[in-house]
Amino acid sequence: MAFSSCAEREKKQIKSKPNIVFIMSDDHGYQAISAYNDQLIQTPNIDRIAKEGMLFTNASVTNSICAPSRAVILTGKHSHMNGKIDNLSAFDTTNVTFPQLLQKAGYQTAMFGKLHFGNNPKGFDEFKILPGQGSYYNPDFITNKGDTTVVGYVTDIITDLSIDWLDHRRDPEKPFLLMYLHKAPHRAWLPAQRYLQEFAGKTFPLPETLFDDYKRNTTGGVDISPYSLASQSAEMGIKKHMTLVYDNKIYTETLEDLGIKEPYMQSDPTERMNSEQRIAWKKTYDPINQAFKEAYPTMDDSTLTVWKYQRYLQDYLATIASVDENVGRLLDYLDKNQLSENTIVVYTSDQGFYLGEHGWFDKRFMYEESFKTPLLIKWPFKITPGITEDQMVQNLDFAQTFLEIAGVEAPKDMQGKSLVPILTGEDEHWDRDAVYYHYYEYPAEHSVKRHYGVATKEYKLIHFYYDIDQWELYDRINDPNELHNLYYDPAYSDVVEMMTTKLKEVRAKYKDSPENDQRFIESYNQKIENK
Repeated sequence: MAFSSCAEREKKQIKSKPNIVFIMSDDHGYQAISAYNDQLIQTPNIDRIAKEGMLFTNASVTNSICAPSRAVILTGKHSHMNGKIDNLSAFDTTNVTFPQLLQKAGYQTAMFGKLHFGNNPKGFDEFKILPGQGSYYNPDFITNKGDTTVVGYVTDIITDLSIDWLDHRRDPEKPFLLMYLHKAPHRAWLPAQRYLQEFAGKTFPLPETLFDDYKRNTTGGVDISPYSLASQSAEMGIKKHMTLVYDNKIYTETLEDLGIKEPYMQSDPTERMNSEQRIAWKKTYDPINQAFKEAYPTMDDSTLTVWKYQRYLQDYLATIASVDENVGRLLDYLDKNQLSENTIVVYTSDQGFYLGEHGWFDKRFMYEESFKTPLLIKWPFKITPGITEDQMVQNLDFAQTFLEIAGVEAPKDMQGKSLVPILTGEDEHWDRDAVYYHYYEYPAEHSVKRHYGVATKEYKLIHFYYDIDQWELYDRINDPNELHNLYYDPAYSDVVEMMTTKLKEVRAKYKDSPENDQRFIESYNQKIENK
């Protein structure tokens, strides 16, 4: 067929470029996806992406906290390079993001759901985003046409908005980028009405390390504390720091009847609900409160910890059930509208999450459950279905991956690597043997110490700094629960030397330094003072 003009040829090329659907949930631990682990929940729709594509078992984040992770994804640069090191300050919009570049290259772009940046996204033809953390029920949205409130459950609404855009405002002559971003399963884990009863009565297996004592330095005869000081001082323990009211949905009047004083994080989860939603809520949580009132007087610390863990998992996993259901809705839409064959679909989370491991909830640490993130990608005719991949990849790599898929040159200052060689079965060209991590938000909620580190497939070296100076080395193959700090063990002196050298190399490669550490300490402390 002859083209009548250069413009027509260019239009044909743009139309044939792959569509991109980027699905991200918030705080979705890989342990709660049945493609990784089927002990807690079945997620058949999310699993579909792996069955039709690739499941990554060694994907990780560069900074395990919400807004900084999103900044890394959009910019393809580490936190110290894009400036978004914490959740406090707004994103620096002088950064160039991959959606801006795709939009400039002819992609139609849309974002729906949770951004959590402190400002609006650039590079999108249309967006509807939650303000800050957003609400599970009847949420407010910020749009490029004004703010609005939508009645319903947030996970359903975000999907409705995404499908509505695909159905009514997508230009079929253009490739598209859809960023479909869920609030769930972020704390405080409010399930949809239809899943309240189903999950409230379930019991889940206890993690091996639920009652971790944080003793790590048990070898080598070195005169140091036997404890991991960073682990010991973190404030994310299910036993001590998970709240009965905010997290476990026990009513304040129940605590008053039992004489329990819990002065922090008092909130009413039903405050945004309408009468129908509130009735369904009470139908589930009234019996839970009554049962707790009867059982509490006989609970010891261990029994209470287990009870809080079960309550946590019931609500957390119920929110994931809604995510999985709605991912299925979107995948079905793509199939029914003949969009799947030319669309790459990515499912991930902004980081991992603790589901009772080491007695914790939340994230932030470079330890495995927080550092490792789920990643499932399907791309028809490019990815062989059903493949499991253990290459070391990070959220740092998404920007360059999407740009290469779209045929757009990546800016020189992006620091990731395109995943296209892995996706297309040419991973012999993939030469990464280590990844870098750096966490900054301290002192802050959950009191996780500042730290940076390097991980290979075999080992992980972490340096905690600022108000402590402690090193930890873990054998990722033989000690997957990370219970034995080998840094002070003479038998591992060669490994310590090798990993220390590798850490220096990745710090230099990604342009991080002690000067950066000090600069961000000073700027963060100033933000805390001004808050």
